[in-house]
Amino acid sequence: MRKIMDLIANELAAAFEAAGYDKEYAKVTLSNRPDLCEYQCNGAMAGAKAYRKAPIMIANDVVDRLSDSQCLAEVAAVKPGFINMKLKNEYVADYLNQMSEAKDLGLERAKAPKTVVVDYGGANVAKPLHVGHLRSAIIGEGIKRLARKMGHRVLGDIHLGDWGYQMGLIITELKEREPNLPYFQEDYKGEYPKEAPFTIGGLEEIYPKASSRAKEDEKYRQDALEATRLLQNGHRGYRAIWRHIMDVSVTDLKKNYESLNVEFDLWKGESDAQAYIPDMIERLKQEGYAHIDDGALVIDVQQESDTKEIPPCMIQKSDGASLYGTTDLATLIQRMEDYHPEQIIYLADKRQDLHFLQVFRAARKTGIVPETTKLEFLGFGTMNGKDGKPFKTREGGVMRLEKLIGEIVEEMHKKIAENRTVDADEAEETAKLVGMSAIKYGDLSNQAAKDYVFDVERFTSFEGNTGPYILYTIVRIKSILNKYQAQGKEIGKLKIEPAHDGNEKDLMLEVVKYNDVIETAFDELALHKICAYIYDLANTFNRFYHETKILTEEDETKQKGYIALLVLTKRVLEACIDVLGFEAPERM
Repeated sequence: MRKIMDLIANELAAAFEAAGYDKEYAKVTLSNRPDLCEYQCNGAMAGAKAYRKAPIMIANDVVDRLSDSQCLAEVAAVKPGFINMKLKNEYVADYLNQMSEAKDLGLERAKAPKTVVVDYGGANVAKPLHVGHLRSAIIGEGIKRLARKMGHRVLGDIHLGDWGYQMGLIITELKEREPNLPYFQEDYKGEYPKEAPFTIGGLEEIYPKASSRAKEDEKYRQDALEATRLLQNGHRGYRAIWRHIMDVSVTDLKKNYESLNVEFDLWKGESDAQAYIPDMIERLKQEGYAHIDDGALVIDVQQESDTKEIPPCMIQKSDGASLYGTTDLATLIQRMEDYHPEQIIYLADKRQDLHFLQVFRAARKTGIVPETTKLEFLGFGTMNGKDGKPFKTREGGVMRLEKLIGEIVEEMHKKIAENRTVDADEAEETAKLVGMSAIKYGDLSNQAAKDYVFDVERFTSFEGNTGPYILYTIVRIKSILNKYQAQGKEIGKLKIEPAHDGNEKDLMLEVVKYNDVIETAFDELALHKICAYIYDLANTFNRFYHETKILTEEDETKQKGYIALLVLTKRVLEACIDVLGFEAPERM
């Protein structure tokens, strides 16, 4: 189903051509003066120079050709050359009825679906998820859902940090604590225990202690580096410990991600890329892409057009060790072989911008990734406390993600429990749904690249630009529809009527934006635009609700039209929050 602005633009294009002007000037935008008009076109001013005519003269010529417009109720040329437009109420109602009947609310899905890999999460094994992991998980999940909404084949890959120095640290610390374990007996030939010698709680204590000690004790650090090397070279006992770490950590990660309603299709990690590294490095050497620079093996990625120096992409240290760039390039080889994606989107801290620039250029230069595959990096800012610093616990420590979720849900439960119409079990479940909306909407309503303040009090409010407010609006609509049906009336086959007043038309004009908003959000990887849209839609609905007697309307035809509009509004809101990764309860 075509977007309504495209339909308006088509009419304008025909009018521009009929008046003797290029149809490319017939671009339509939402009005920046909604008190004057609903849509506008500034093409007359853009064409003034080309046609050596005053913009208002061009605008008048175009307007003269729109007298029999199918969609425009009002169209006027306004100095210095704006074309202001208002839609026919009948046209808008007809469009909305088509939306109601169409698949996916008439969303124009991709005509040529792509295979898209979304790389997000990026959790390090052996470490509990903390609030610093929140943004990657939430934004990545939203991008994945949005790409699927647009009709693409999407694979979400967590890309675990499971092969580096942290493994050597854990092994070293465990060896010091329990040297008699069979993993550390070089002459041990039997089967290793199936049960891990630690729990997730144990790992949480082991890793930080080992990391801290390695910074102060050089011998300990060297032991950890050697343990890492032995692990990566196939040490039987260390590989068994690694598998234990993976089993325990991944189980905990899945539990935490499930609580966030985040799902991954692929649980790949740095370890999966290791098999590709030797052949890759050999090829890069033989074909002259890689060379030695100060003892390290690098790929030059500087380009003539660069205005600043771009350091080479380092793929092997002087001691032969691999780096993140090495692993990322090898992962790209694996992804191209296994999935043949046309687009790969990476989610990570925006401070990694240079790293991904280097990797992307190296991948292009060496032919690892063809020009036909789009590589994108979506860097996000930090989640801060009210003091402007990274979000911490009240005690000043790094807050575990599990704890944050628990605190938000508890806060929502207190508020919901005050509603005596909701029983205890329902209040608990509702608190989880609303709490999730508070967390996700609180994050996603901000532009990804920007730092933002995570304000628990504000994000859990039922008023203002918050997730709970959006859900409260949906629940309000559900309540009206339930009351309507309780009167013995059906909502299934109702038609939206042309607007009877300004508030109703305002709501209609918000609803028709859905397709355009979803498409734009995907093109720009901008989930905050969906948030901005549903906030405007919720506000517009609530104005309509307060100014309109819906359930007490005596004119049955008018009432049916209202109800049909509410059904569609609810469907649009629910489709949007589904992309954002949360859902609405039945009551609040």
